[in-house]
Amino acid sequence: MEKHLTHPIFKIVSRIAQQQKVEAFVIGGFVRDIFLHRNSKDVDIVVLGNGPDFATAVGKAINAQVTVFKNFGTAMLRYHDLEVEFVGARKESYRAESRKPIVEDGTLEDDQKRRDFTINAMAIGLSAENYGQLIDPFNGIQHLEQKVMVTPLDPAITFSDDPLRMMRAIRFASQLNFKISDEALKAIATNKERIAIVSKERITDELNKIILSPVPSIGFKYLFDTGLLHLIFPEMVTLYGVEYIKGKGHKDNFYHTLQVLDNVAKVSDDLWLRWAAILHDIAKPATKRFDKKQGWTFHGHEDKGARMVPKIFDKLKLPLNDKMKFVQKLVLLHLRPIVLAKEVVTDSAVRRLLFEAGEDIDALMTLCNADVTTKNEYKIKKYRNNFELVQQKLKDVEEKDQIRNWQPPVSGEDIMTAFNIKAGREVGIIKNQIREAILDGDIPNNRQEALQLMAKLGADLGLKLA
Repeated sequence: MEKHLTHPIFKIVSRIAQQQKVEAFVIGGFVRDIFLHRNSKDVDIVVLGNGPDFATAVGKAINAQVTVFKNFGTAMLRYHDLEVEFVGARKESYRAESRKPIVEDGTLEDDQKRRDFTINAMAIGLSAENYGQLIDPFNGIQHLEQKVMVTPLDPAITFSDDPLRMMRAIRFASQLNFKISDEALKAIATNKERIAIVSKERITDELNKIILSPVPSIGFKYLFDTGLLHLIFPEMVTLYGVEYIKGKGHKDNFYHTLQVLDNVAKVSDDLWLRWAAILHDIAKPATKRFDKKQGWTFHGHEDKGARMVPKIFDKLKLPLNDKMKFVQKLVLLHLRPIVLAKEVVTDSAVRRLLFEAGEDIDALMTLCNADVTTKNEYKIKKYRNNFELVQQKLKDVEEKDQIRNWQPPVSGEDIMTAFNIKAGREVGIIKNQIREAILDGDIPNNRQEALQLMAKLGADLGLKLA
């Protein structure tokens, strides 16, 4: 393993360990990523002694600032391109009501036992007598080769002690395309209620990492099958299942949503576009109706879904800023391009879509393309061809009318000045009708035509130009 310890920090740590007569090891993700052929910028160093004191000695040797976290018994420094964290080897015990452990000094084996998964429990010696030696007491290498998530100790104990590890197991499985061992899966299902002692912020942080994984549906299927999703995101669970009346059924909107999410993940790393995929049909259960002629309908699910977005974001401690508004906009508009793709596309319909979507039109079209999950090859080809026509029309209308992020050429201030009136109902009527006339193509998008229409609309309302 010595050939993988090319960064100068490891020789420096080794030298300080020899000077202080303590043993030091690199452990965890850095070691795991060597075998996964991934670059890691985070290094965890375990010392059989006082971690912060050792870090201070290393910092002095390399002239680096050391940050000590007294509450956690850890210290951190940055050296070249690495972030290095130091901790003393320890063993932990837990109380039922908290995921914060009672910590005691321990051996390397104690420290490896407390790790979440065997693939994160491997260590490499950094002392002179064991430099470059792999220490793998729980068969982490074997589990990496088998692509399976296994806990060092009984998984029921591991997950009960720190329930966030259940989310981490699913996150790693989703990121690495690993399976979770049968014993670990059973333990997650048994201990799922323990997730209640974990903060919403920590849960959502892991959920976002699952959403950002290459194939997010892997993680969501595990969340669903273990029952964790029912506790952390019940709104999504309501999408599951198919109901039949008189032989007519609708698609399973849970698995449809996962397919849309995976489709978006193939073409975009944008977390918020992926959240839009998750929430685009979130209101279908609330709007589901059966019509004798039409079968199942979900009228207005896009509008109701958009209104649900802020509540869901607030509940999950997601940001209530422009990110939320972006997701809300895409949920509200996600049917519009699909409707256009089914019909003869008029300039006015395209103008309206451009006006309402603004700079998010490309993201909206990405979501709508991803929303085509039918297995019918004819329908797929038809939709794809129609979408291409819509996208070309969007481009043509945008070049001609410049509607994206558009503001009407006559403002409320212009109207009040022209008629010498105060803000009120008449201003709103005139402004809205000018906007609608331009979007419908009744007048060109220029100030002169808009002012002429303003004068006419004002006269109709009994107003006179000042």
